[in-house]
Amino acid sequence: MDSLRDGFCALVIGASGGIGGALVEALGRDPACGGVIALSRRKDGLDITREDLVAQAAARLSAQGAALDLVIDATGALEIGQDRPEKSLRALDPDAMARQFAVNAIGPALLIKHFSPLMPWDRRAVFATLSARVGSIGDNRLGGWISYRAAKAALNQIVRTAAIEIARNRPQALVLALHPGTVETRLTASYGQGHDKMTPDEAAARLLGIIDGLPQAATGGFFAYDGQPIEW
Repeated sequence: MDSLRDGFCALVIGASGGIGGALVEALGRDPACGGVIALSRRKDGLDITREDLVAQAAARLSAQGAALDLVIDATGALEIGQDRPEKSLRALDPDAMARQFAVNAIGPALLIKHFSPLMPWDRRAVFATLSARVGSIGDNRLGGWISYRAAKAALNQIVRTAAIEIARNRPQALVLALHPGTVETRLTASYGQGHDKMTPDEAAARLLGIIDGLPQAATGGFFAYDGQPIEW
C-alpha cells in the first residue's frame, strides 16, 4: 500500500473468516507492511459484542506500543445461531433482531471506540469496516432481511458519525464502510446464488486497493468493492 507510511502496522479483526484471513495474507505479502496483527473470536476469544474483551484487547496492544496505521474490521454475520434472514414481517423476532444489531452494529462501534485511539494523529491512518450494500436504504428494492439490513444501515451511520469526531483529533484519518461484494465464503454458499462471486483473495485485493486510493476527503463514506460510492 502506497498511501500509508513505509513499515505501516495493520490490524485485522475477524481474521479467521474468509475475507479476514485473505486480508491478513495480502498484507503480509506487502513489502511496505511492517507487521500484521490478526485477532478473531475463534483463535483469540475476541467477542466483539463484549466491551470488556474489546477493551482488554486494545489495552494489550496499547501497552505494546502499537500505533495502528490500518485497522480493518472484517467481522459480521448474516446467520447467527439458528436465526435466519427474515423473508417477511411475519418472521420478525425481537431477540433475533437484537442479536443482529449486537454483531453487525454495536460490535463494530465498540471496535471503533477502543481501537481508533491507537491510530496515529500526525499521519494518514484508516479504520475500515465491512458493511453490505443491502444496508443501503436508497438501494433497497426487494425488501426482506429486515434485521440484517437495519443493522448494516445502523453501522453505516456509526461510521459516518465516528468519522466526524475522529477527524477533529486525527485530521488525516479515514473511517470507511466497505461493501466487499459477493465472496466465496460459508455465507454465500447458501445466499449467493445468482451472483458472480469473487474469491477471498480477489476481494481482499480490491478492498485494499480501495483503501489505498481514497483521499482523506472520503472519510465517513460507504464504498463498494469497485470503488464506487453507495447511496445511503
